Amino acid sequence: MPNMQPKPSFLVGLIGSGIAASRTPPMHEAAADAAGIRYLYKKIDLTELKLGAEALPELLTAAKRMGFDGLNVTHPCKQAILPLLDELSPDAEALGAVNTVVVRNGRMTGHNTDWFGFAENFRRNMQGASLGRVVQFGAGGAGAAVAFALMKLGVQELTIIDVDLTKAQSLVDSLSPRFAEGRLKIGHDVVATVAAADGIVNATPIGMDKYPGTPLPTTLLRPDLWVAEIVYFPLETALLRTARVLGCHTVDGGGMAIFQGTEAFRLFTGISPDPAVFFATFSALGR
Repeated sequence: MPNMQPKPSFLVGLIGSGIAASRTPPMHEAAADAAGIRYLYKKIDLTELKLGAEALPELLTAAKRMGFDGLNVTHPCKQAILPLLDELSPDAEALGAVNTVVVRNGRMTGHNTDWFGFAENFRRNMQGASLGRVVQFGAGGAGAAVAFALMKLGVQELTIIDVDLTKAQSLVDSLSPRFAEGRLKIGHDVVATVAAADGIVNATPIGMDKYPGTPLPTTLLRPDLWVAEIVYFPLETALLRTARVLGCHTVDGGGMAIFQGTEAFRLFTGISPDPAVFFATFSALGR
């Protein structure tokens, strides 16, 4: 008889509110099929369960008891989960947010792959982009991951602009000690800051279907600026559309969603998945 080795199997979940339409579970399962492993990805939708982040301790205990190998975590749990974990990766600790939890031998370790998703998307699609002066709009949870990624990519001077100055200051204060002095600062004058910039990043929700518009006046755009987005509903935001017409080098937010997923898959399984499978599934679900 042939040696019938059982395929590795993994049980993974996504905890968050309003995740019914998430593309993450089918992307992970398609990648697992391509890799020849059994992989079940369950959605744990707090909205459907009529629960809030206060249910996290109970849900994590249940996940451990039920043999989950990992969890992805999204709004509103990325910060609330921190004190409930056994360990944090250096990146998760630096960002104060977790989006991926690996369960091994009864211990839960929190990681942050959001920053990796942005950085990898940028590396692949923005080769040659000048990293001298960059302006980032948005200092929320996603903004923290993007700012961390930009600094890791080698941006020399990153200016954070947010309507909430306290939030912008908090982000600069938390990340500055980890990088050379003077590389991170708050921006007040949008016109002057963008005029001196090599590139801009939208790390706000503005541009999403439910938050239409642009994070800055599009009259400030010019052909020598590069423009990066994190929004991917829709893939082409008003900001990107205008930038492309002008001839700016641009990158949409789809890749960030895909590469944070490929890195989470690797952490869960030890297998580096084929990003093309993630891309194909992401694109098919967007039709």
